[in-house]
Amino acid sequence: PADERTLTLRHAVPADADELDRLAQLDSRCAPRGVVLVAEVGGELWAAISLDDMHAVADPFRPTGELVALLVARARQLRRTENGRLQGLPRVWPETGYDRAALS
Repeated sequence: PADERTLTLRHAVPADADELDRLAQLDSRCAPRGVVLVAEVGGELWAAISLDDMHAVADPFRPTGELVALLVARARQLRRTENGRLQGLPRVWPETGYDRAALS
């Protein structure tokens, strides 16, 4: 069994959209969209960043400052190495800045 405090960085998938929206609401910000990198701690989403525009959100009720710094560093690294190959990665909604609330 995995340690409850295990940190996982991974690409978000469309199924993460609701959790990203919840995280963004906690942070009083818009949810990151496009190709998104998330930080999970113990299986819970604590922070996320869009590789498209570097927009980040984090749970303000958790110690996420270092997680956001780690996500920013990893996102910069991925952007440098991918050189335009982000289109093959999973996207959370089709475009950066897409607002799900506008559909309601």
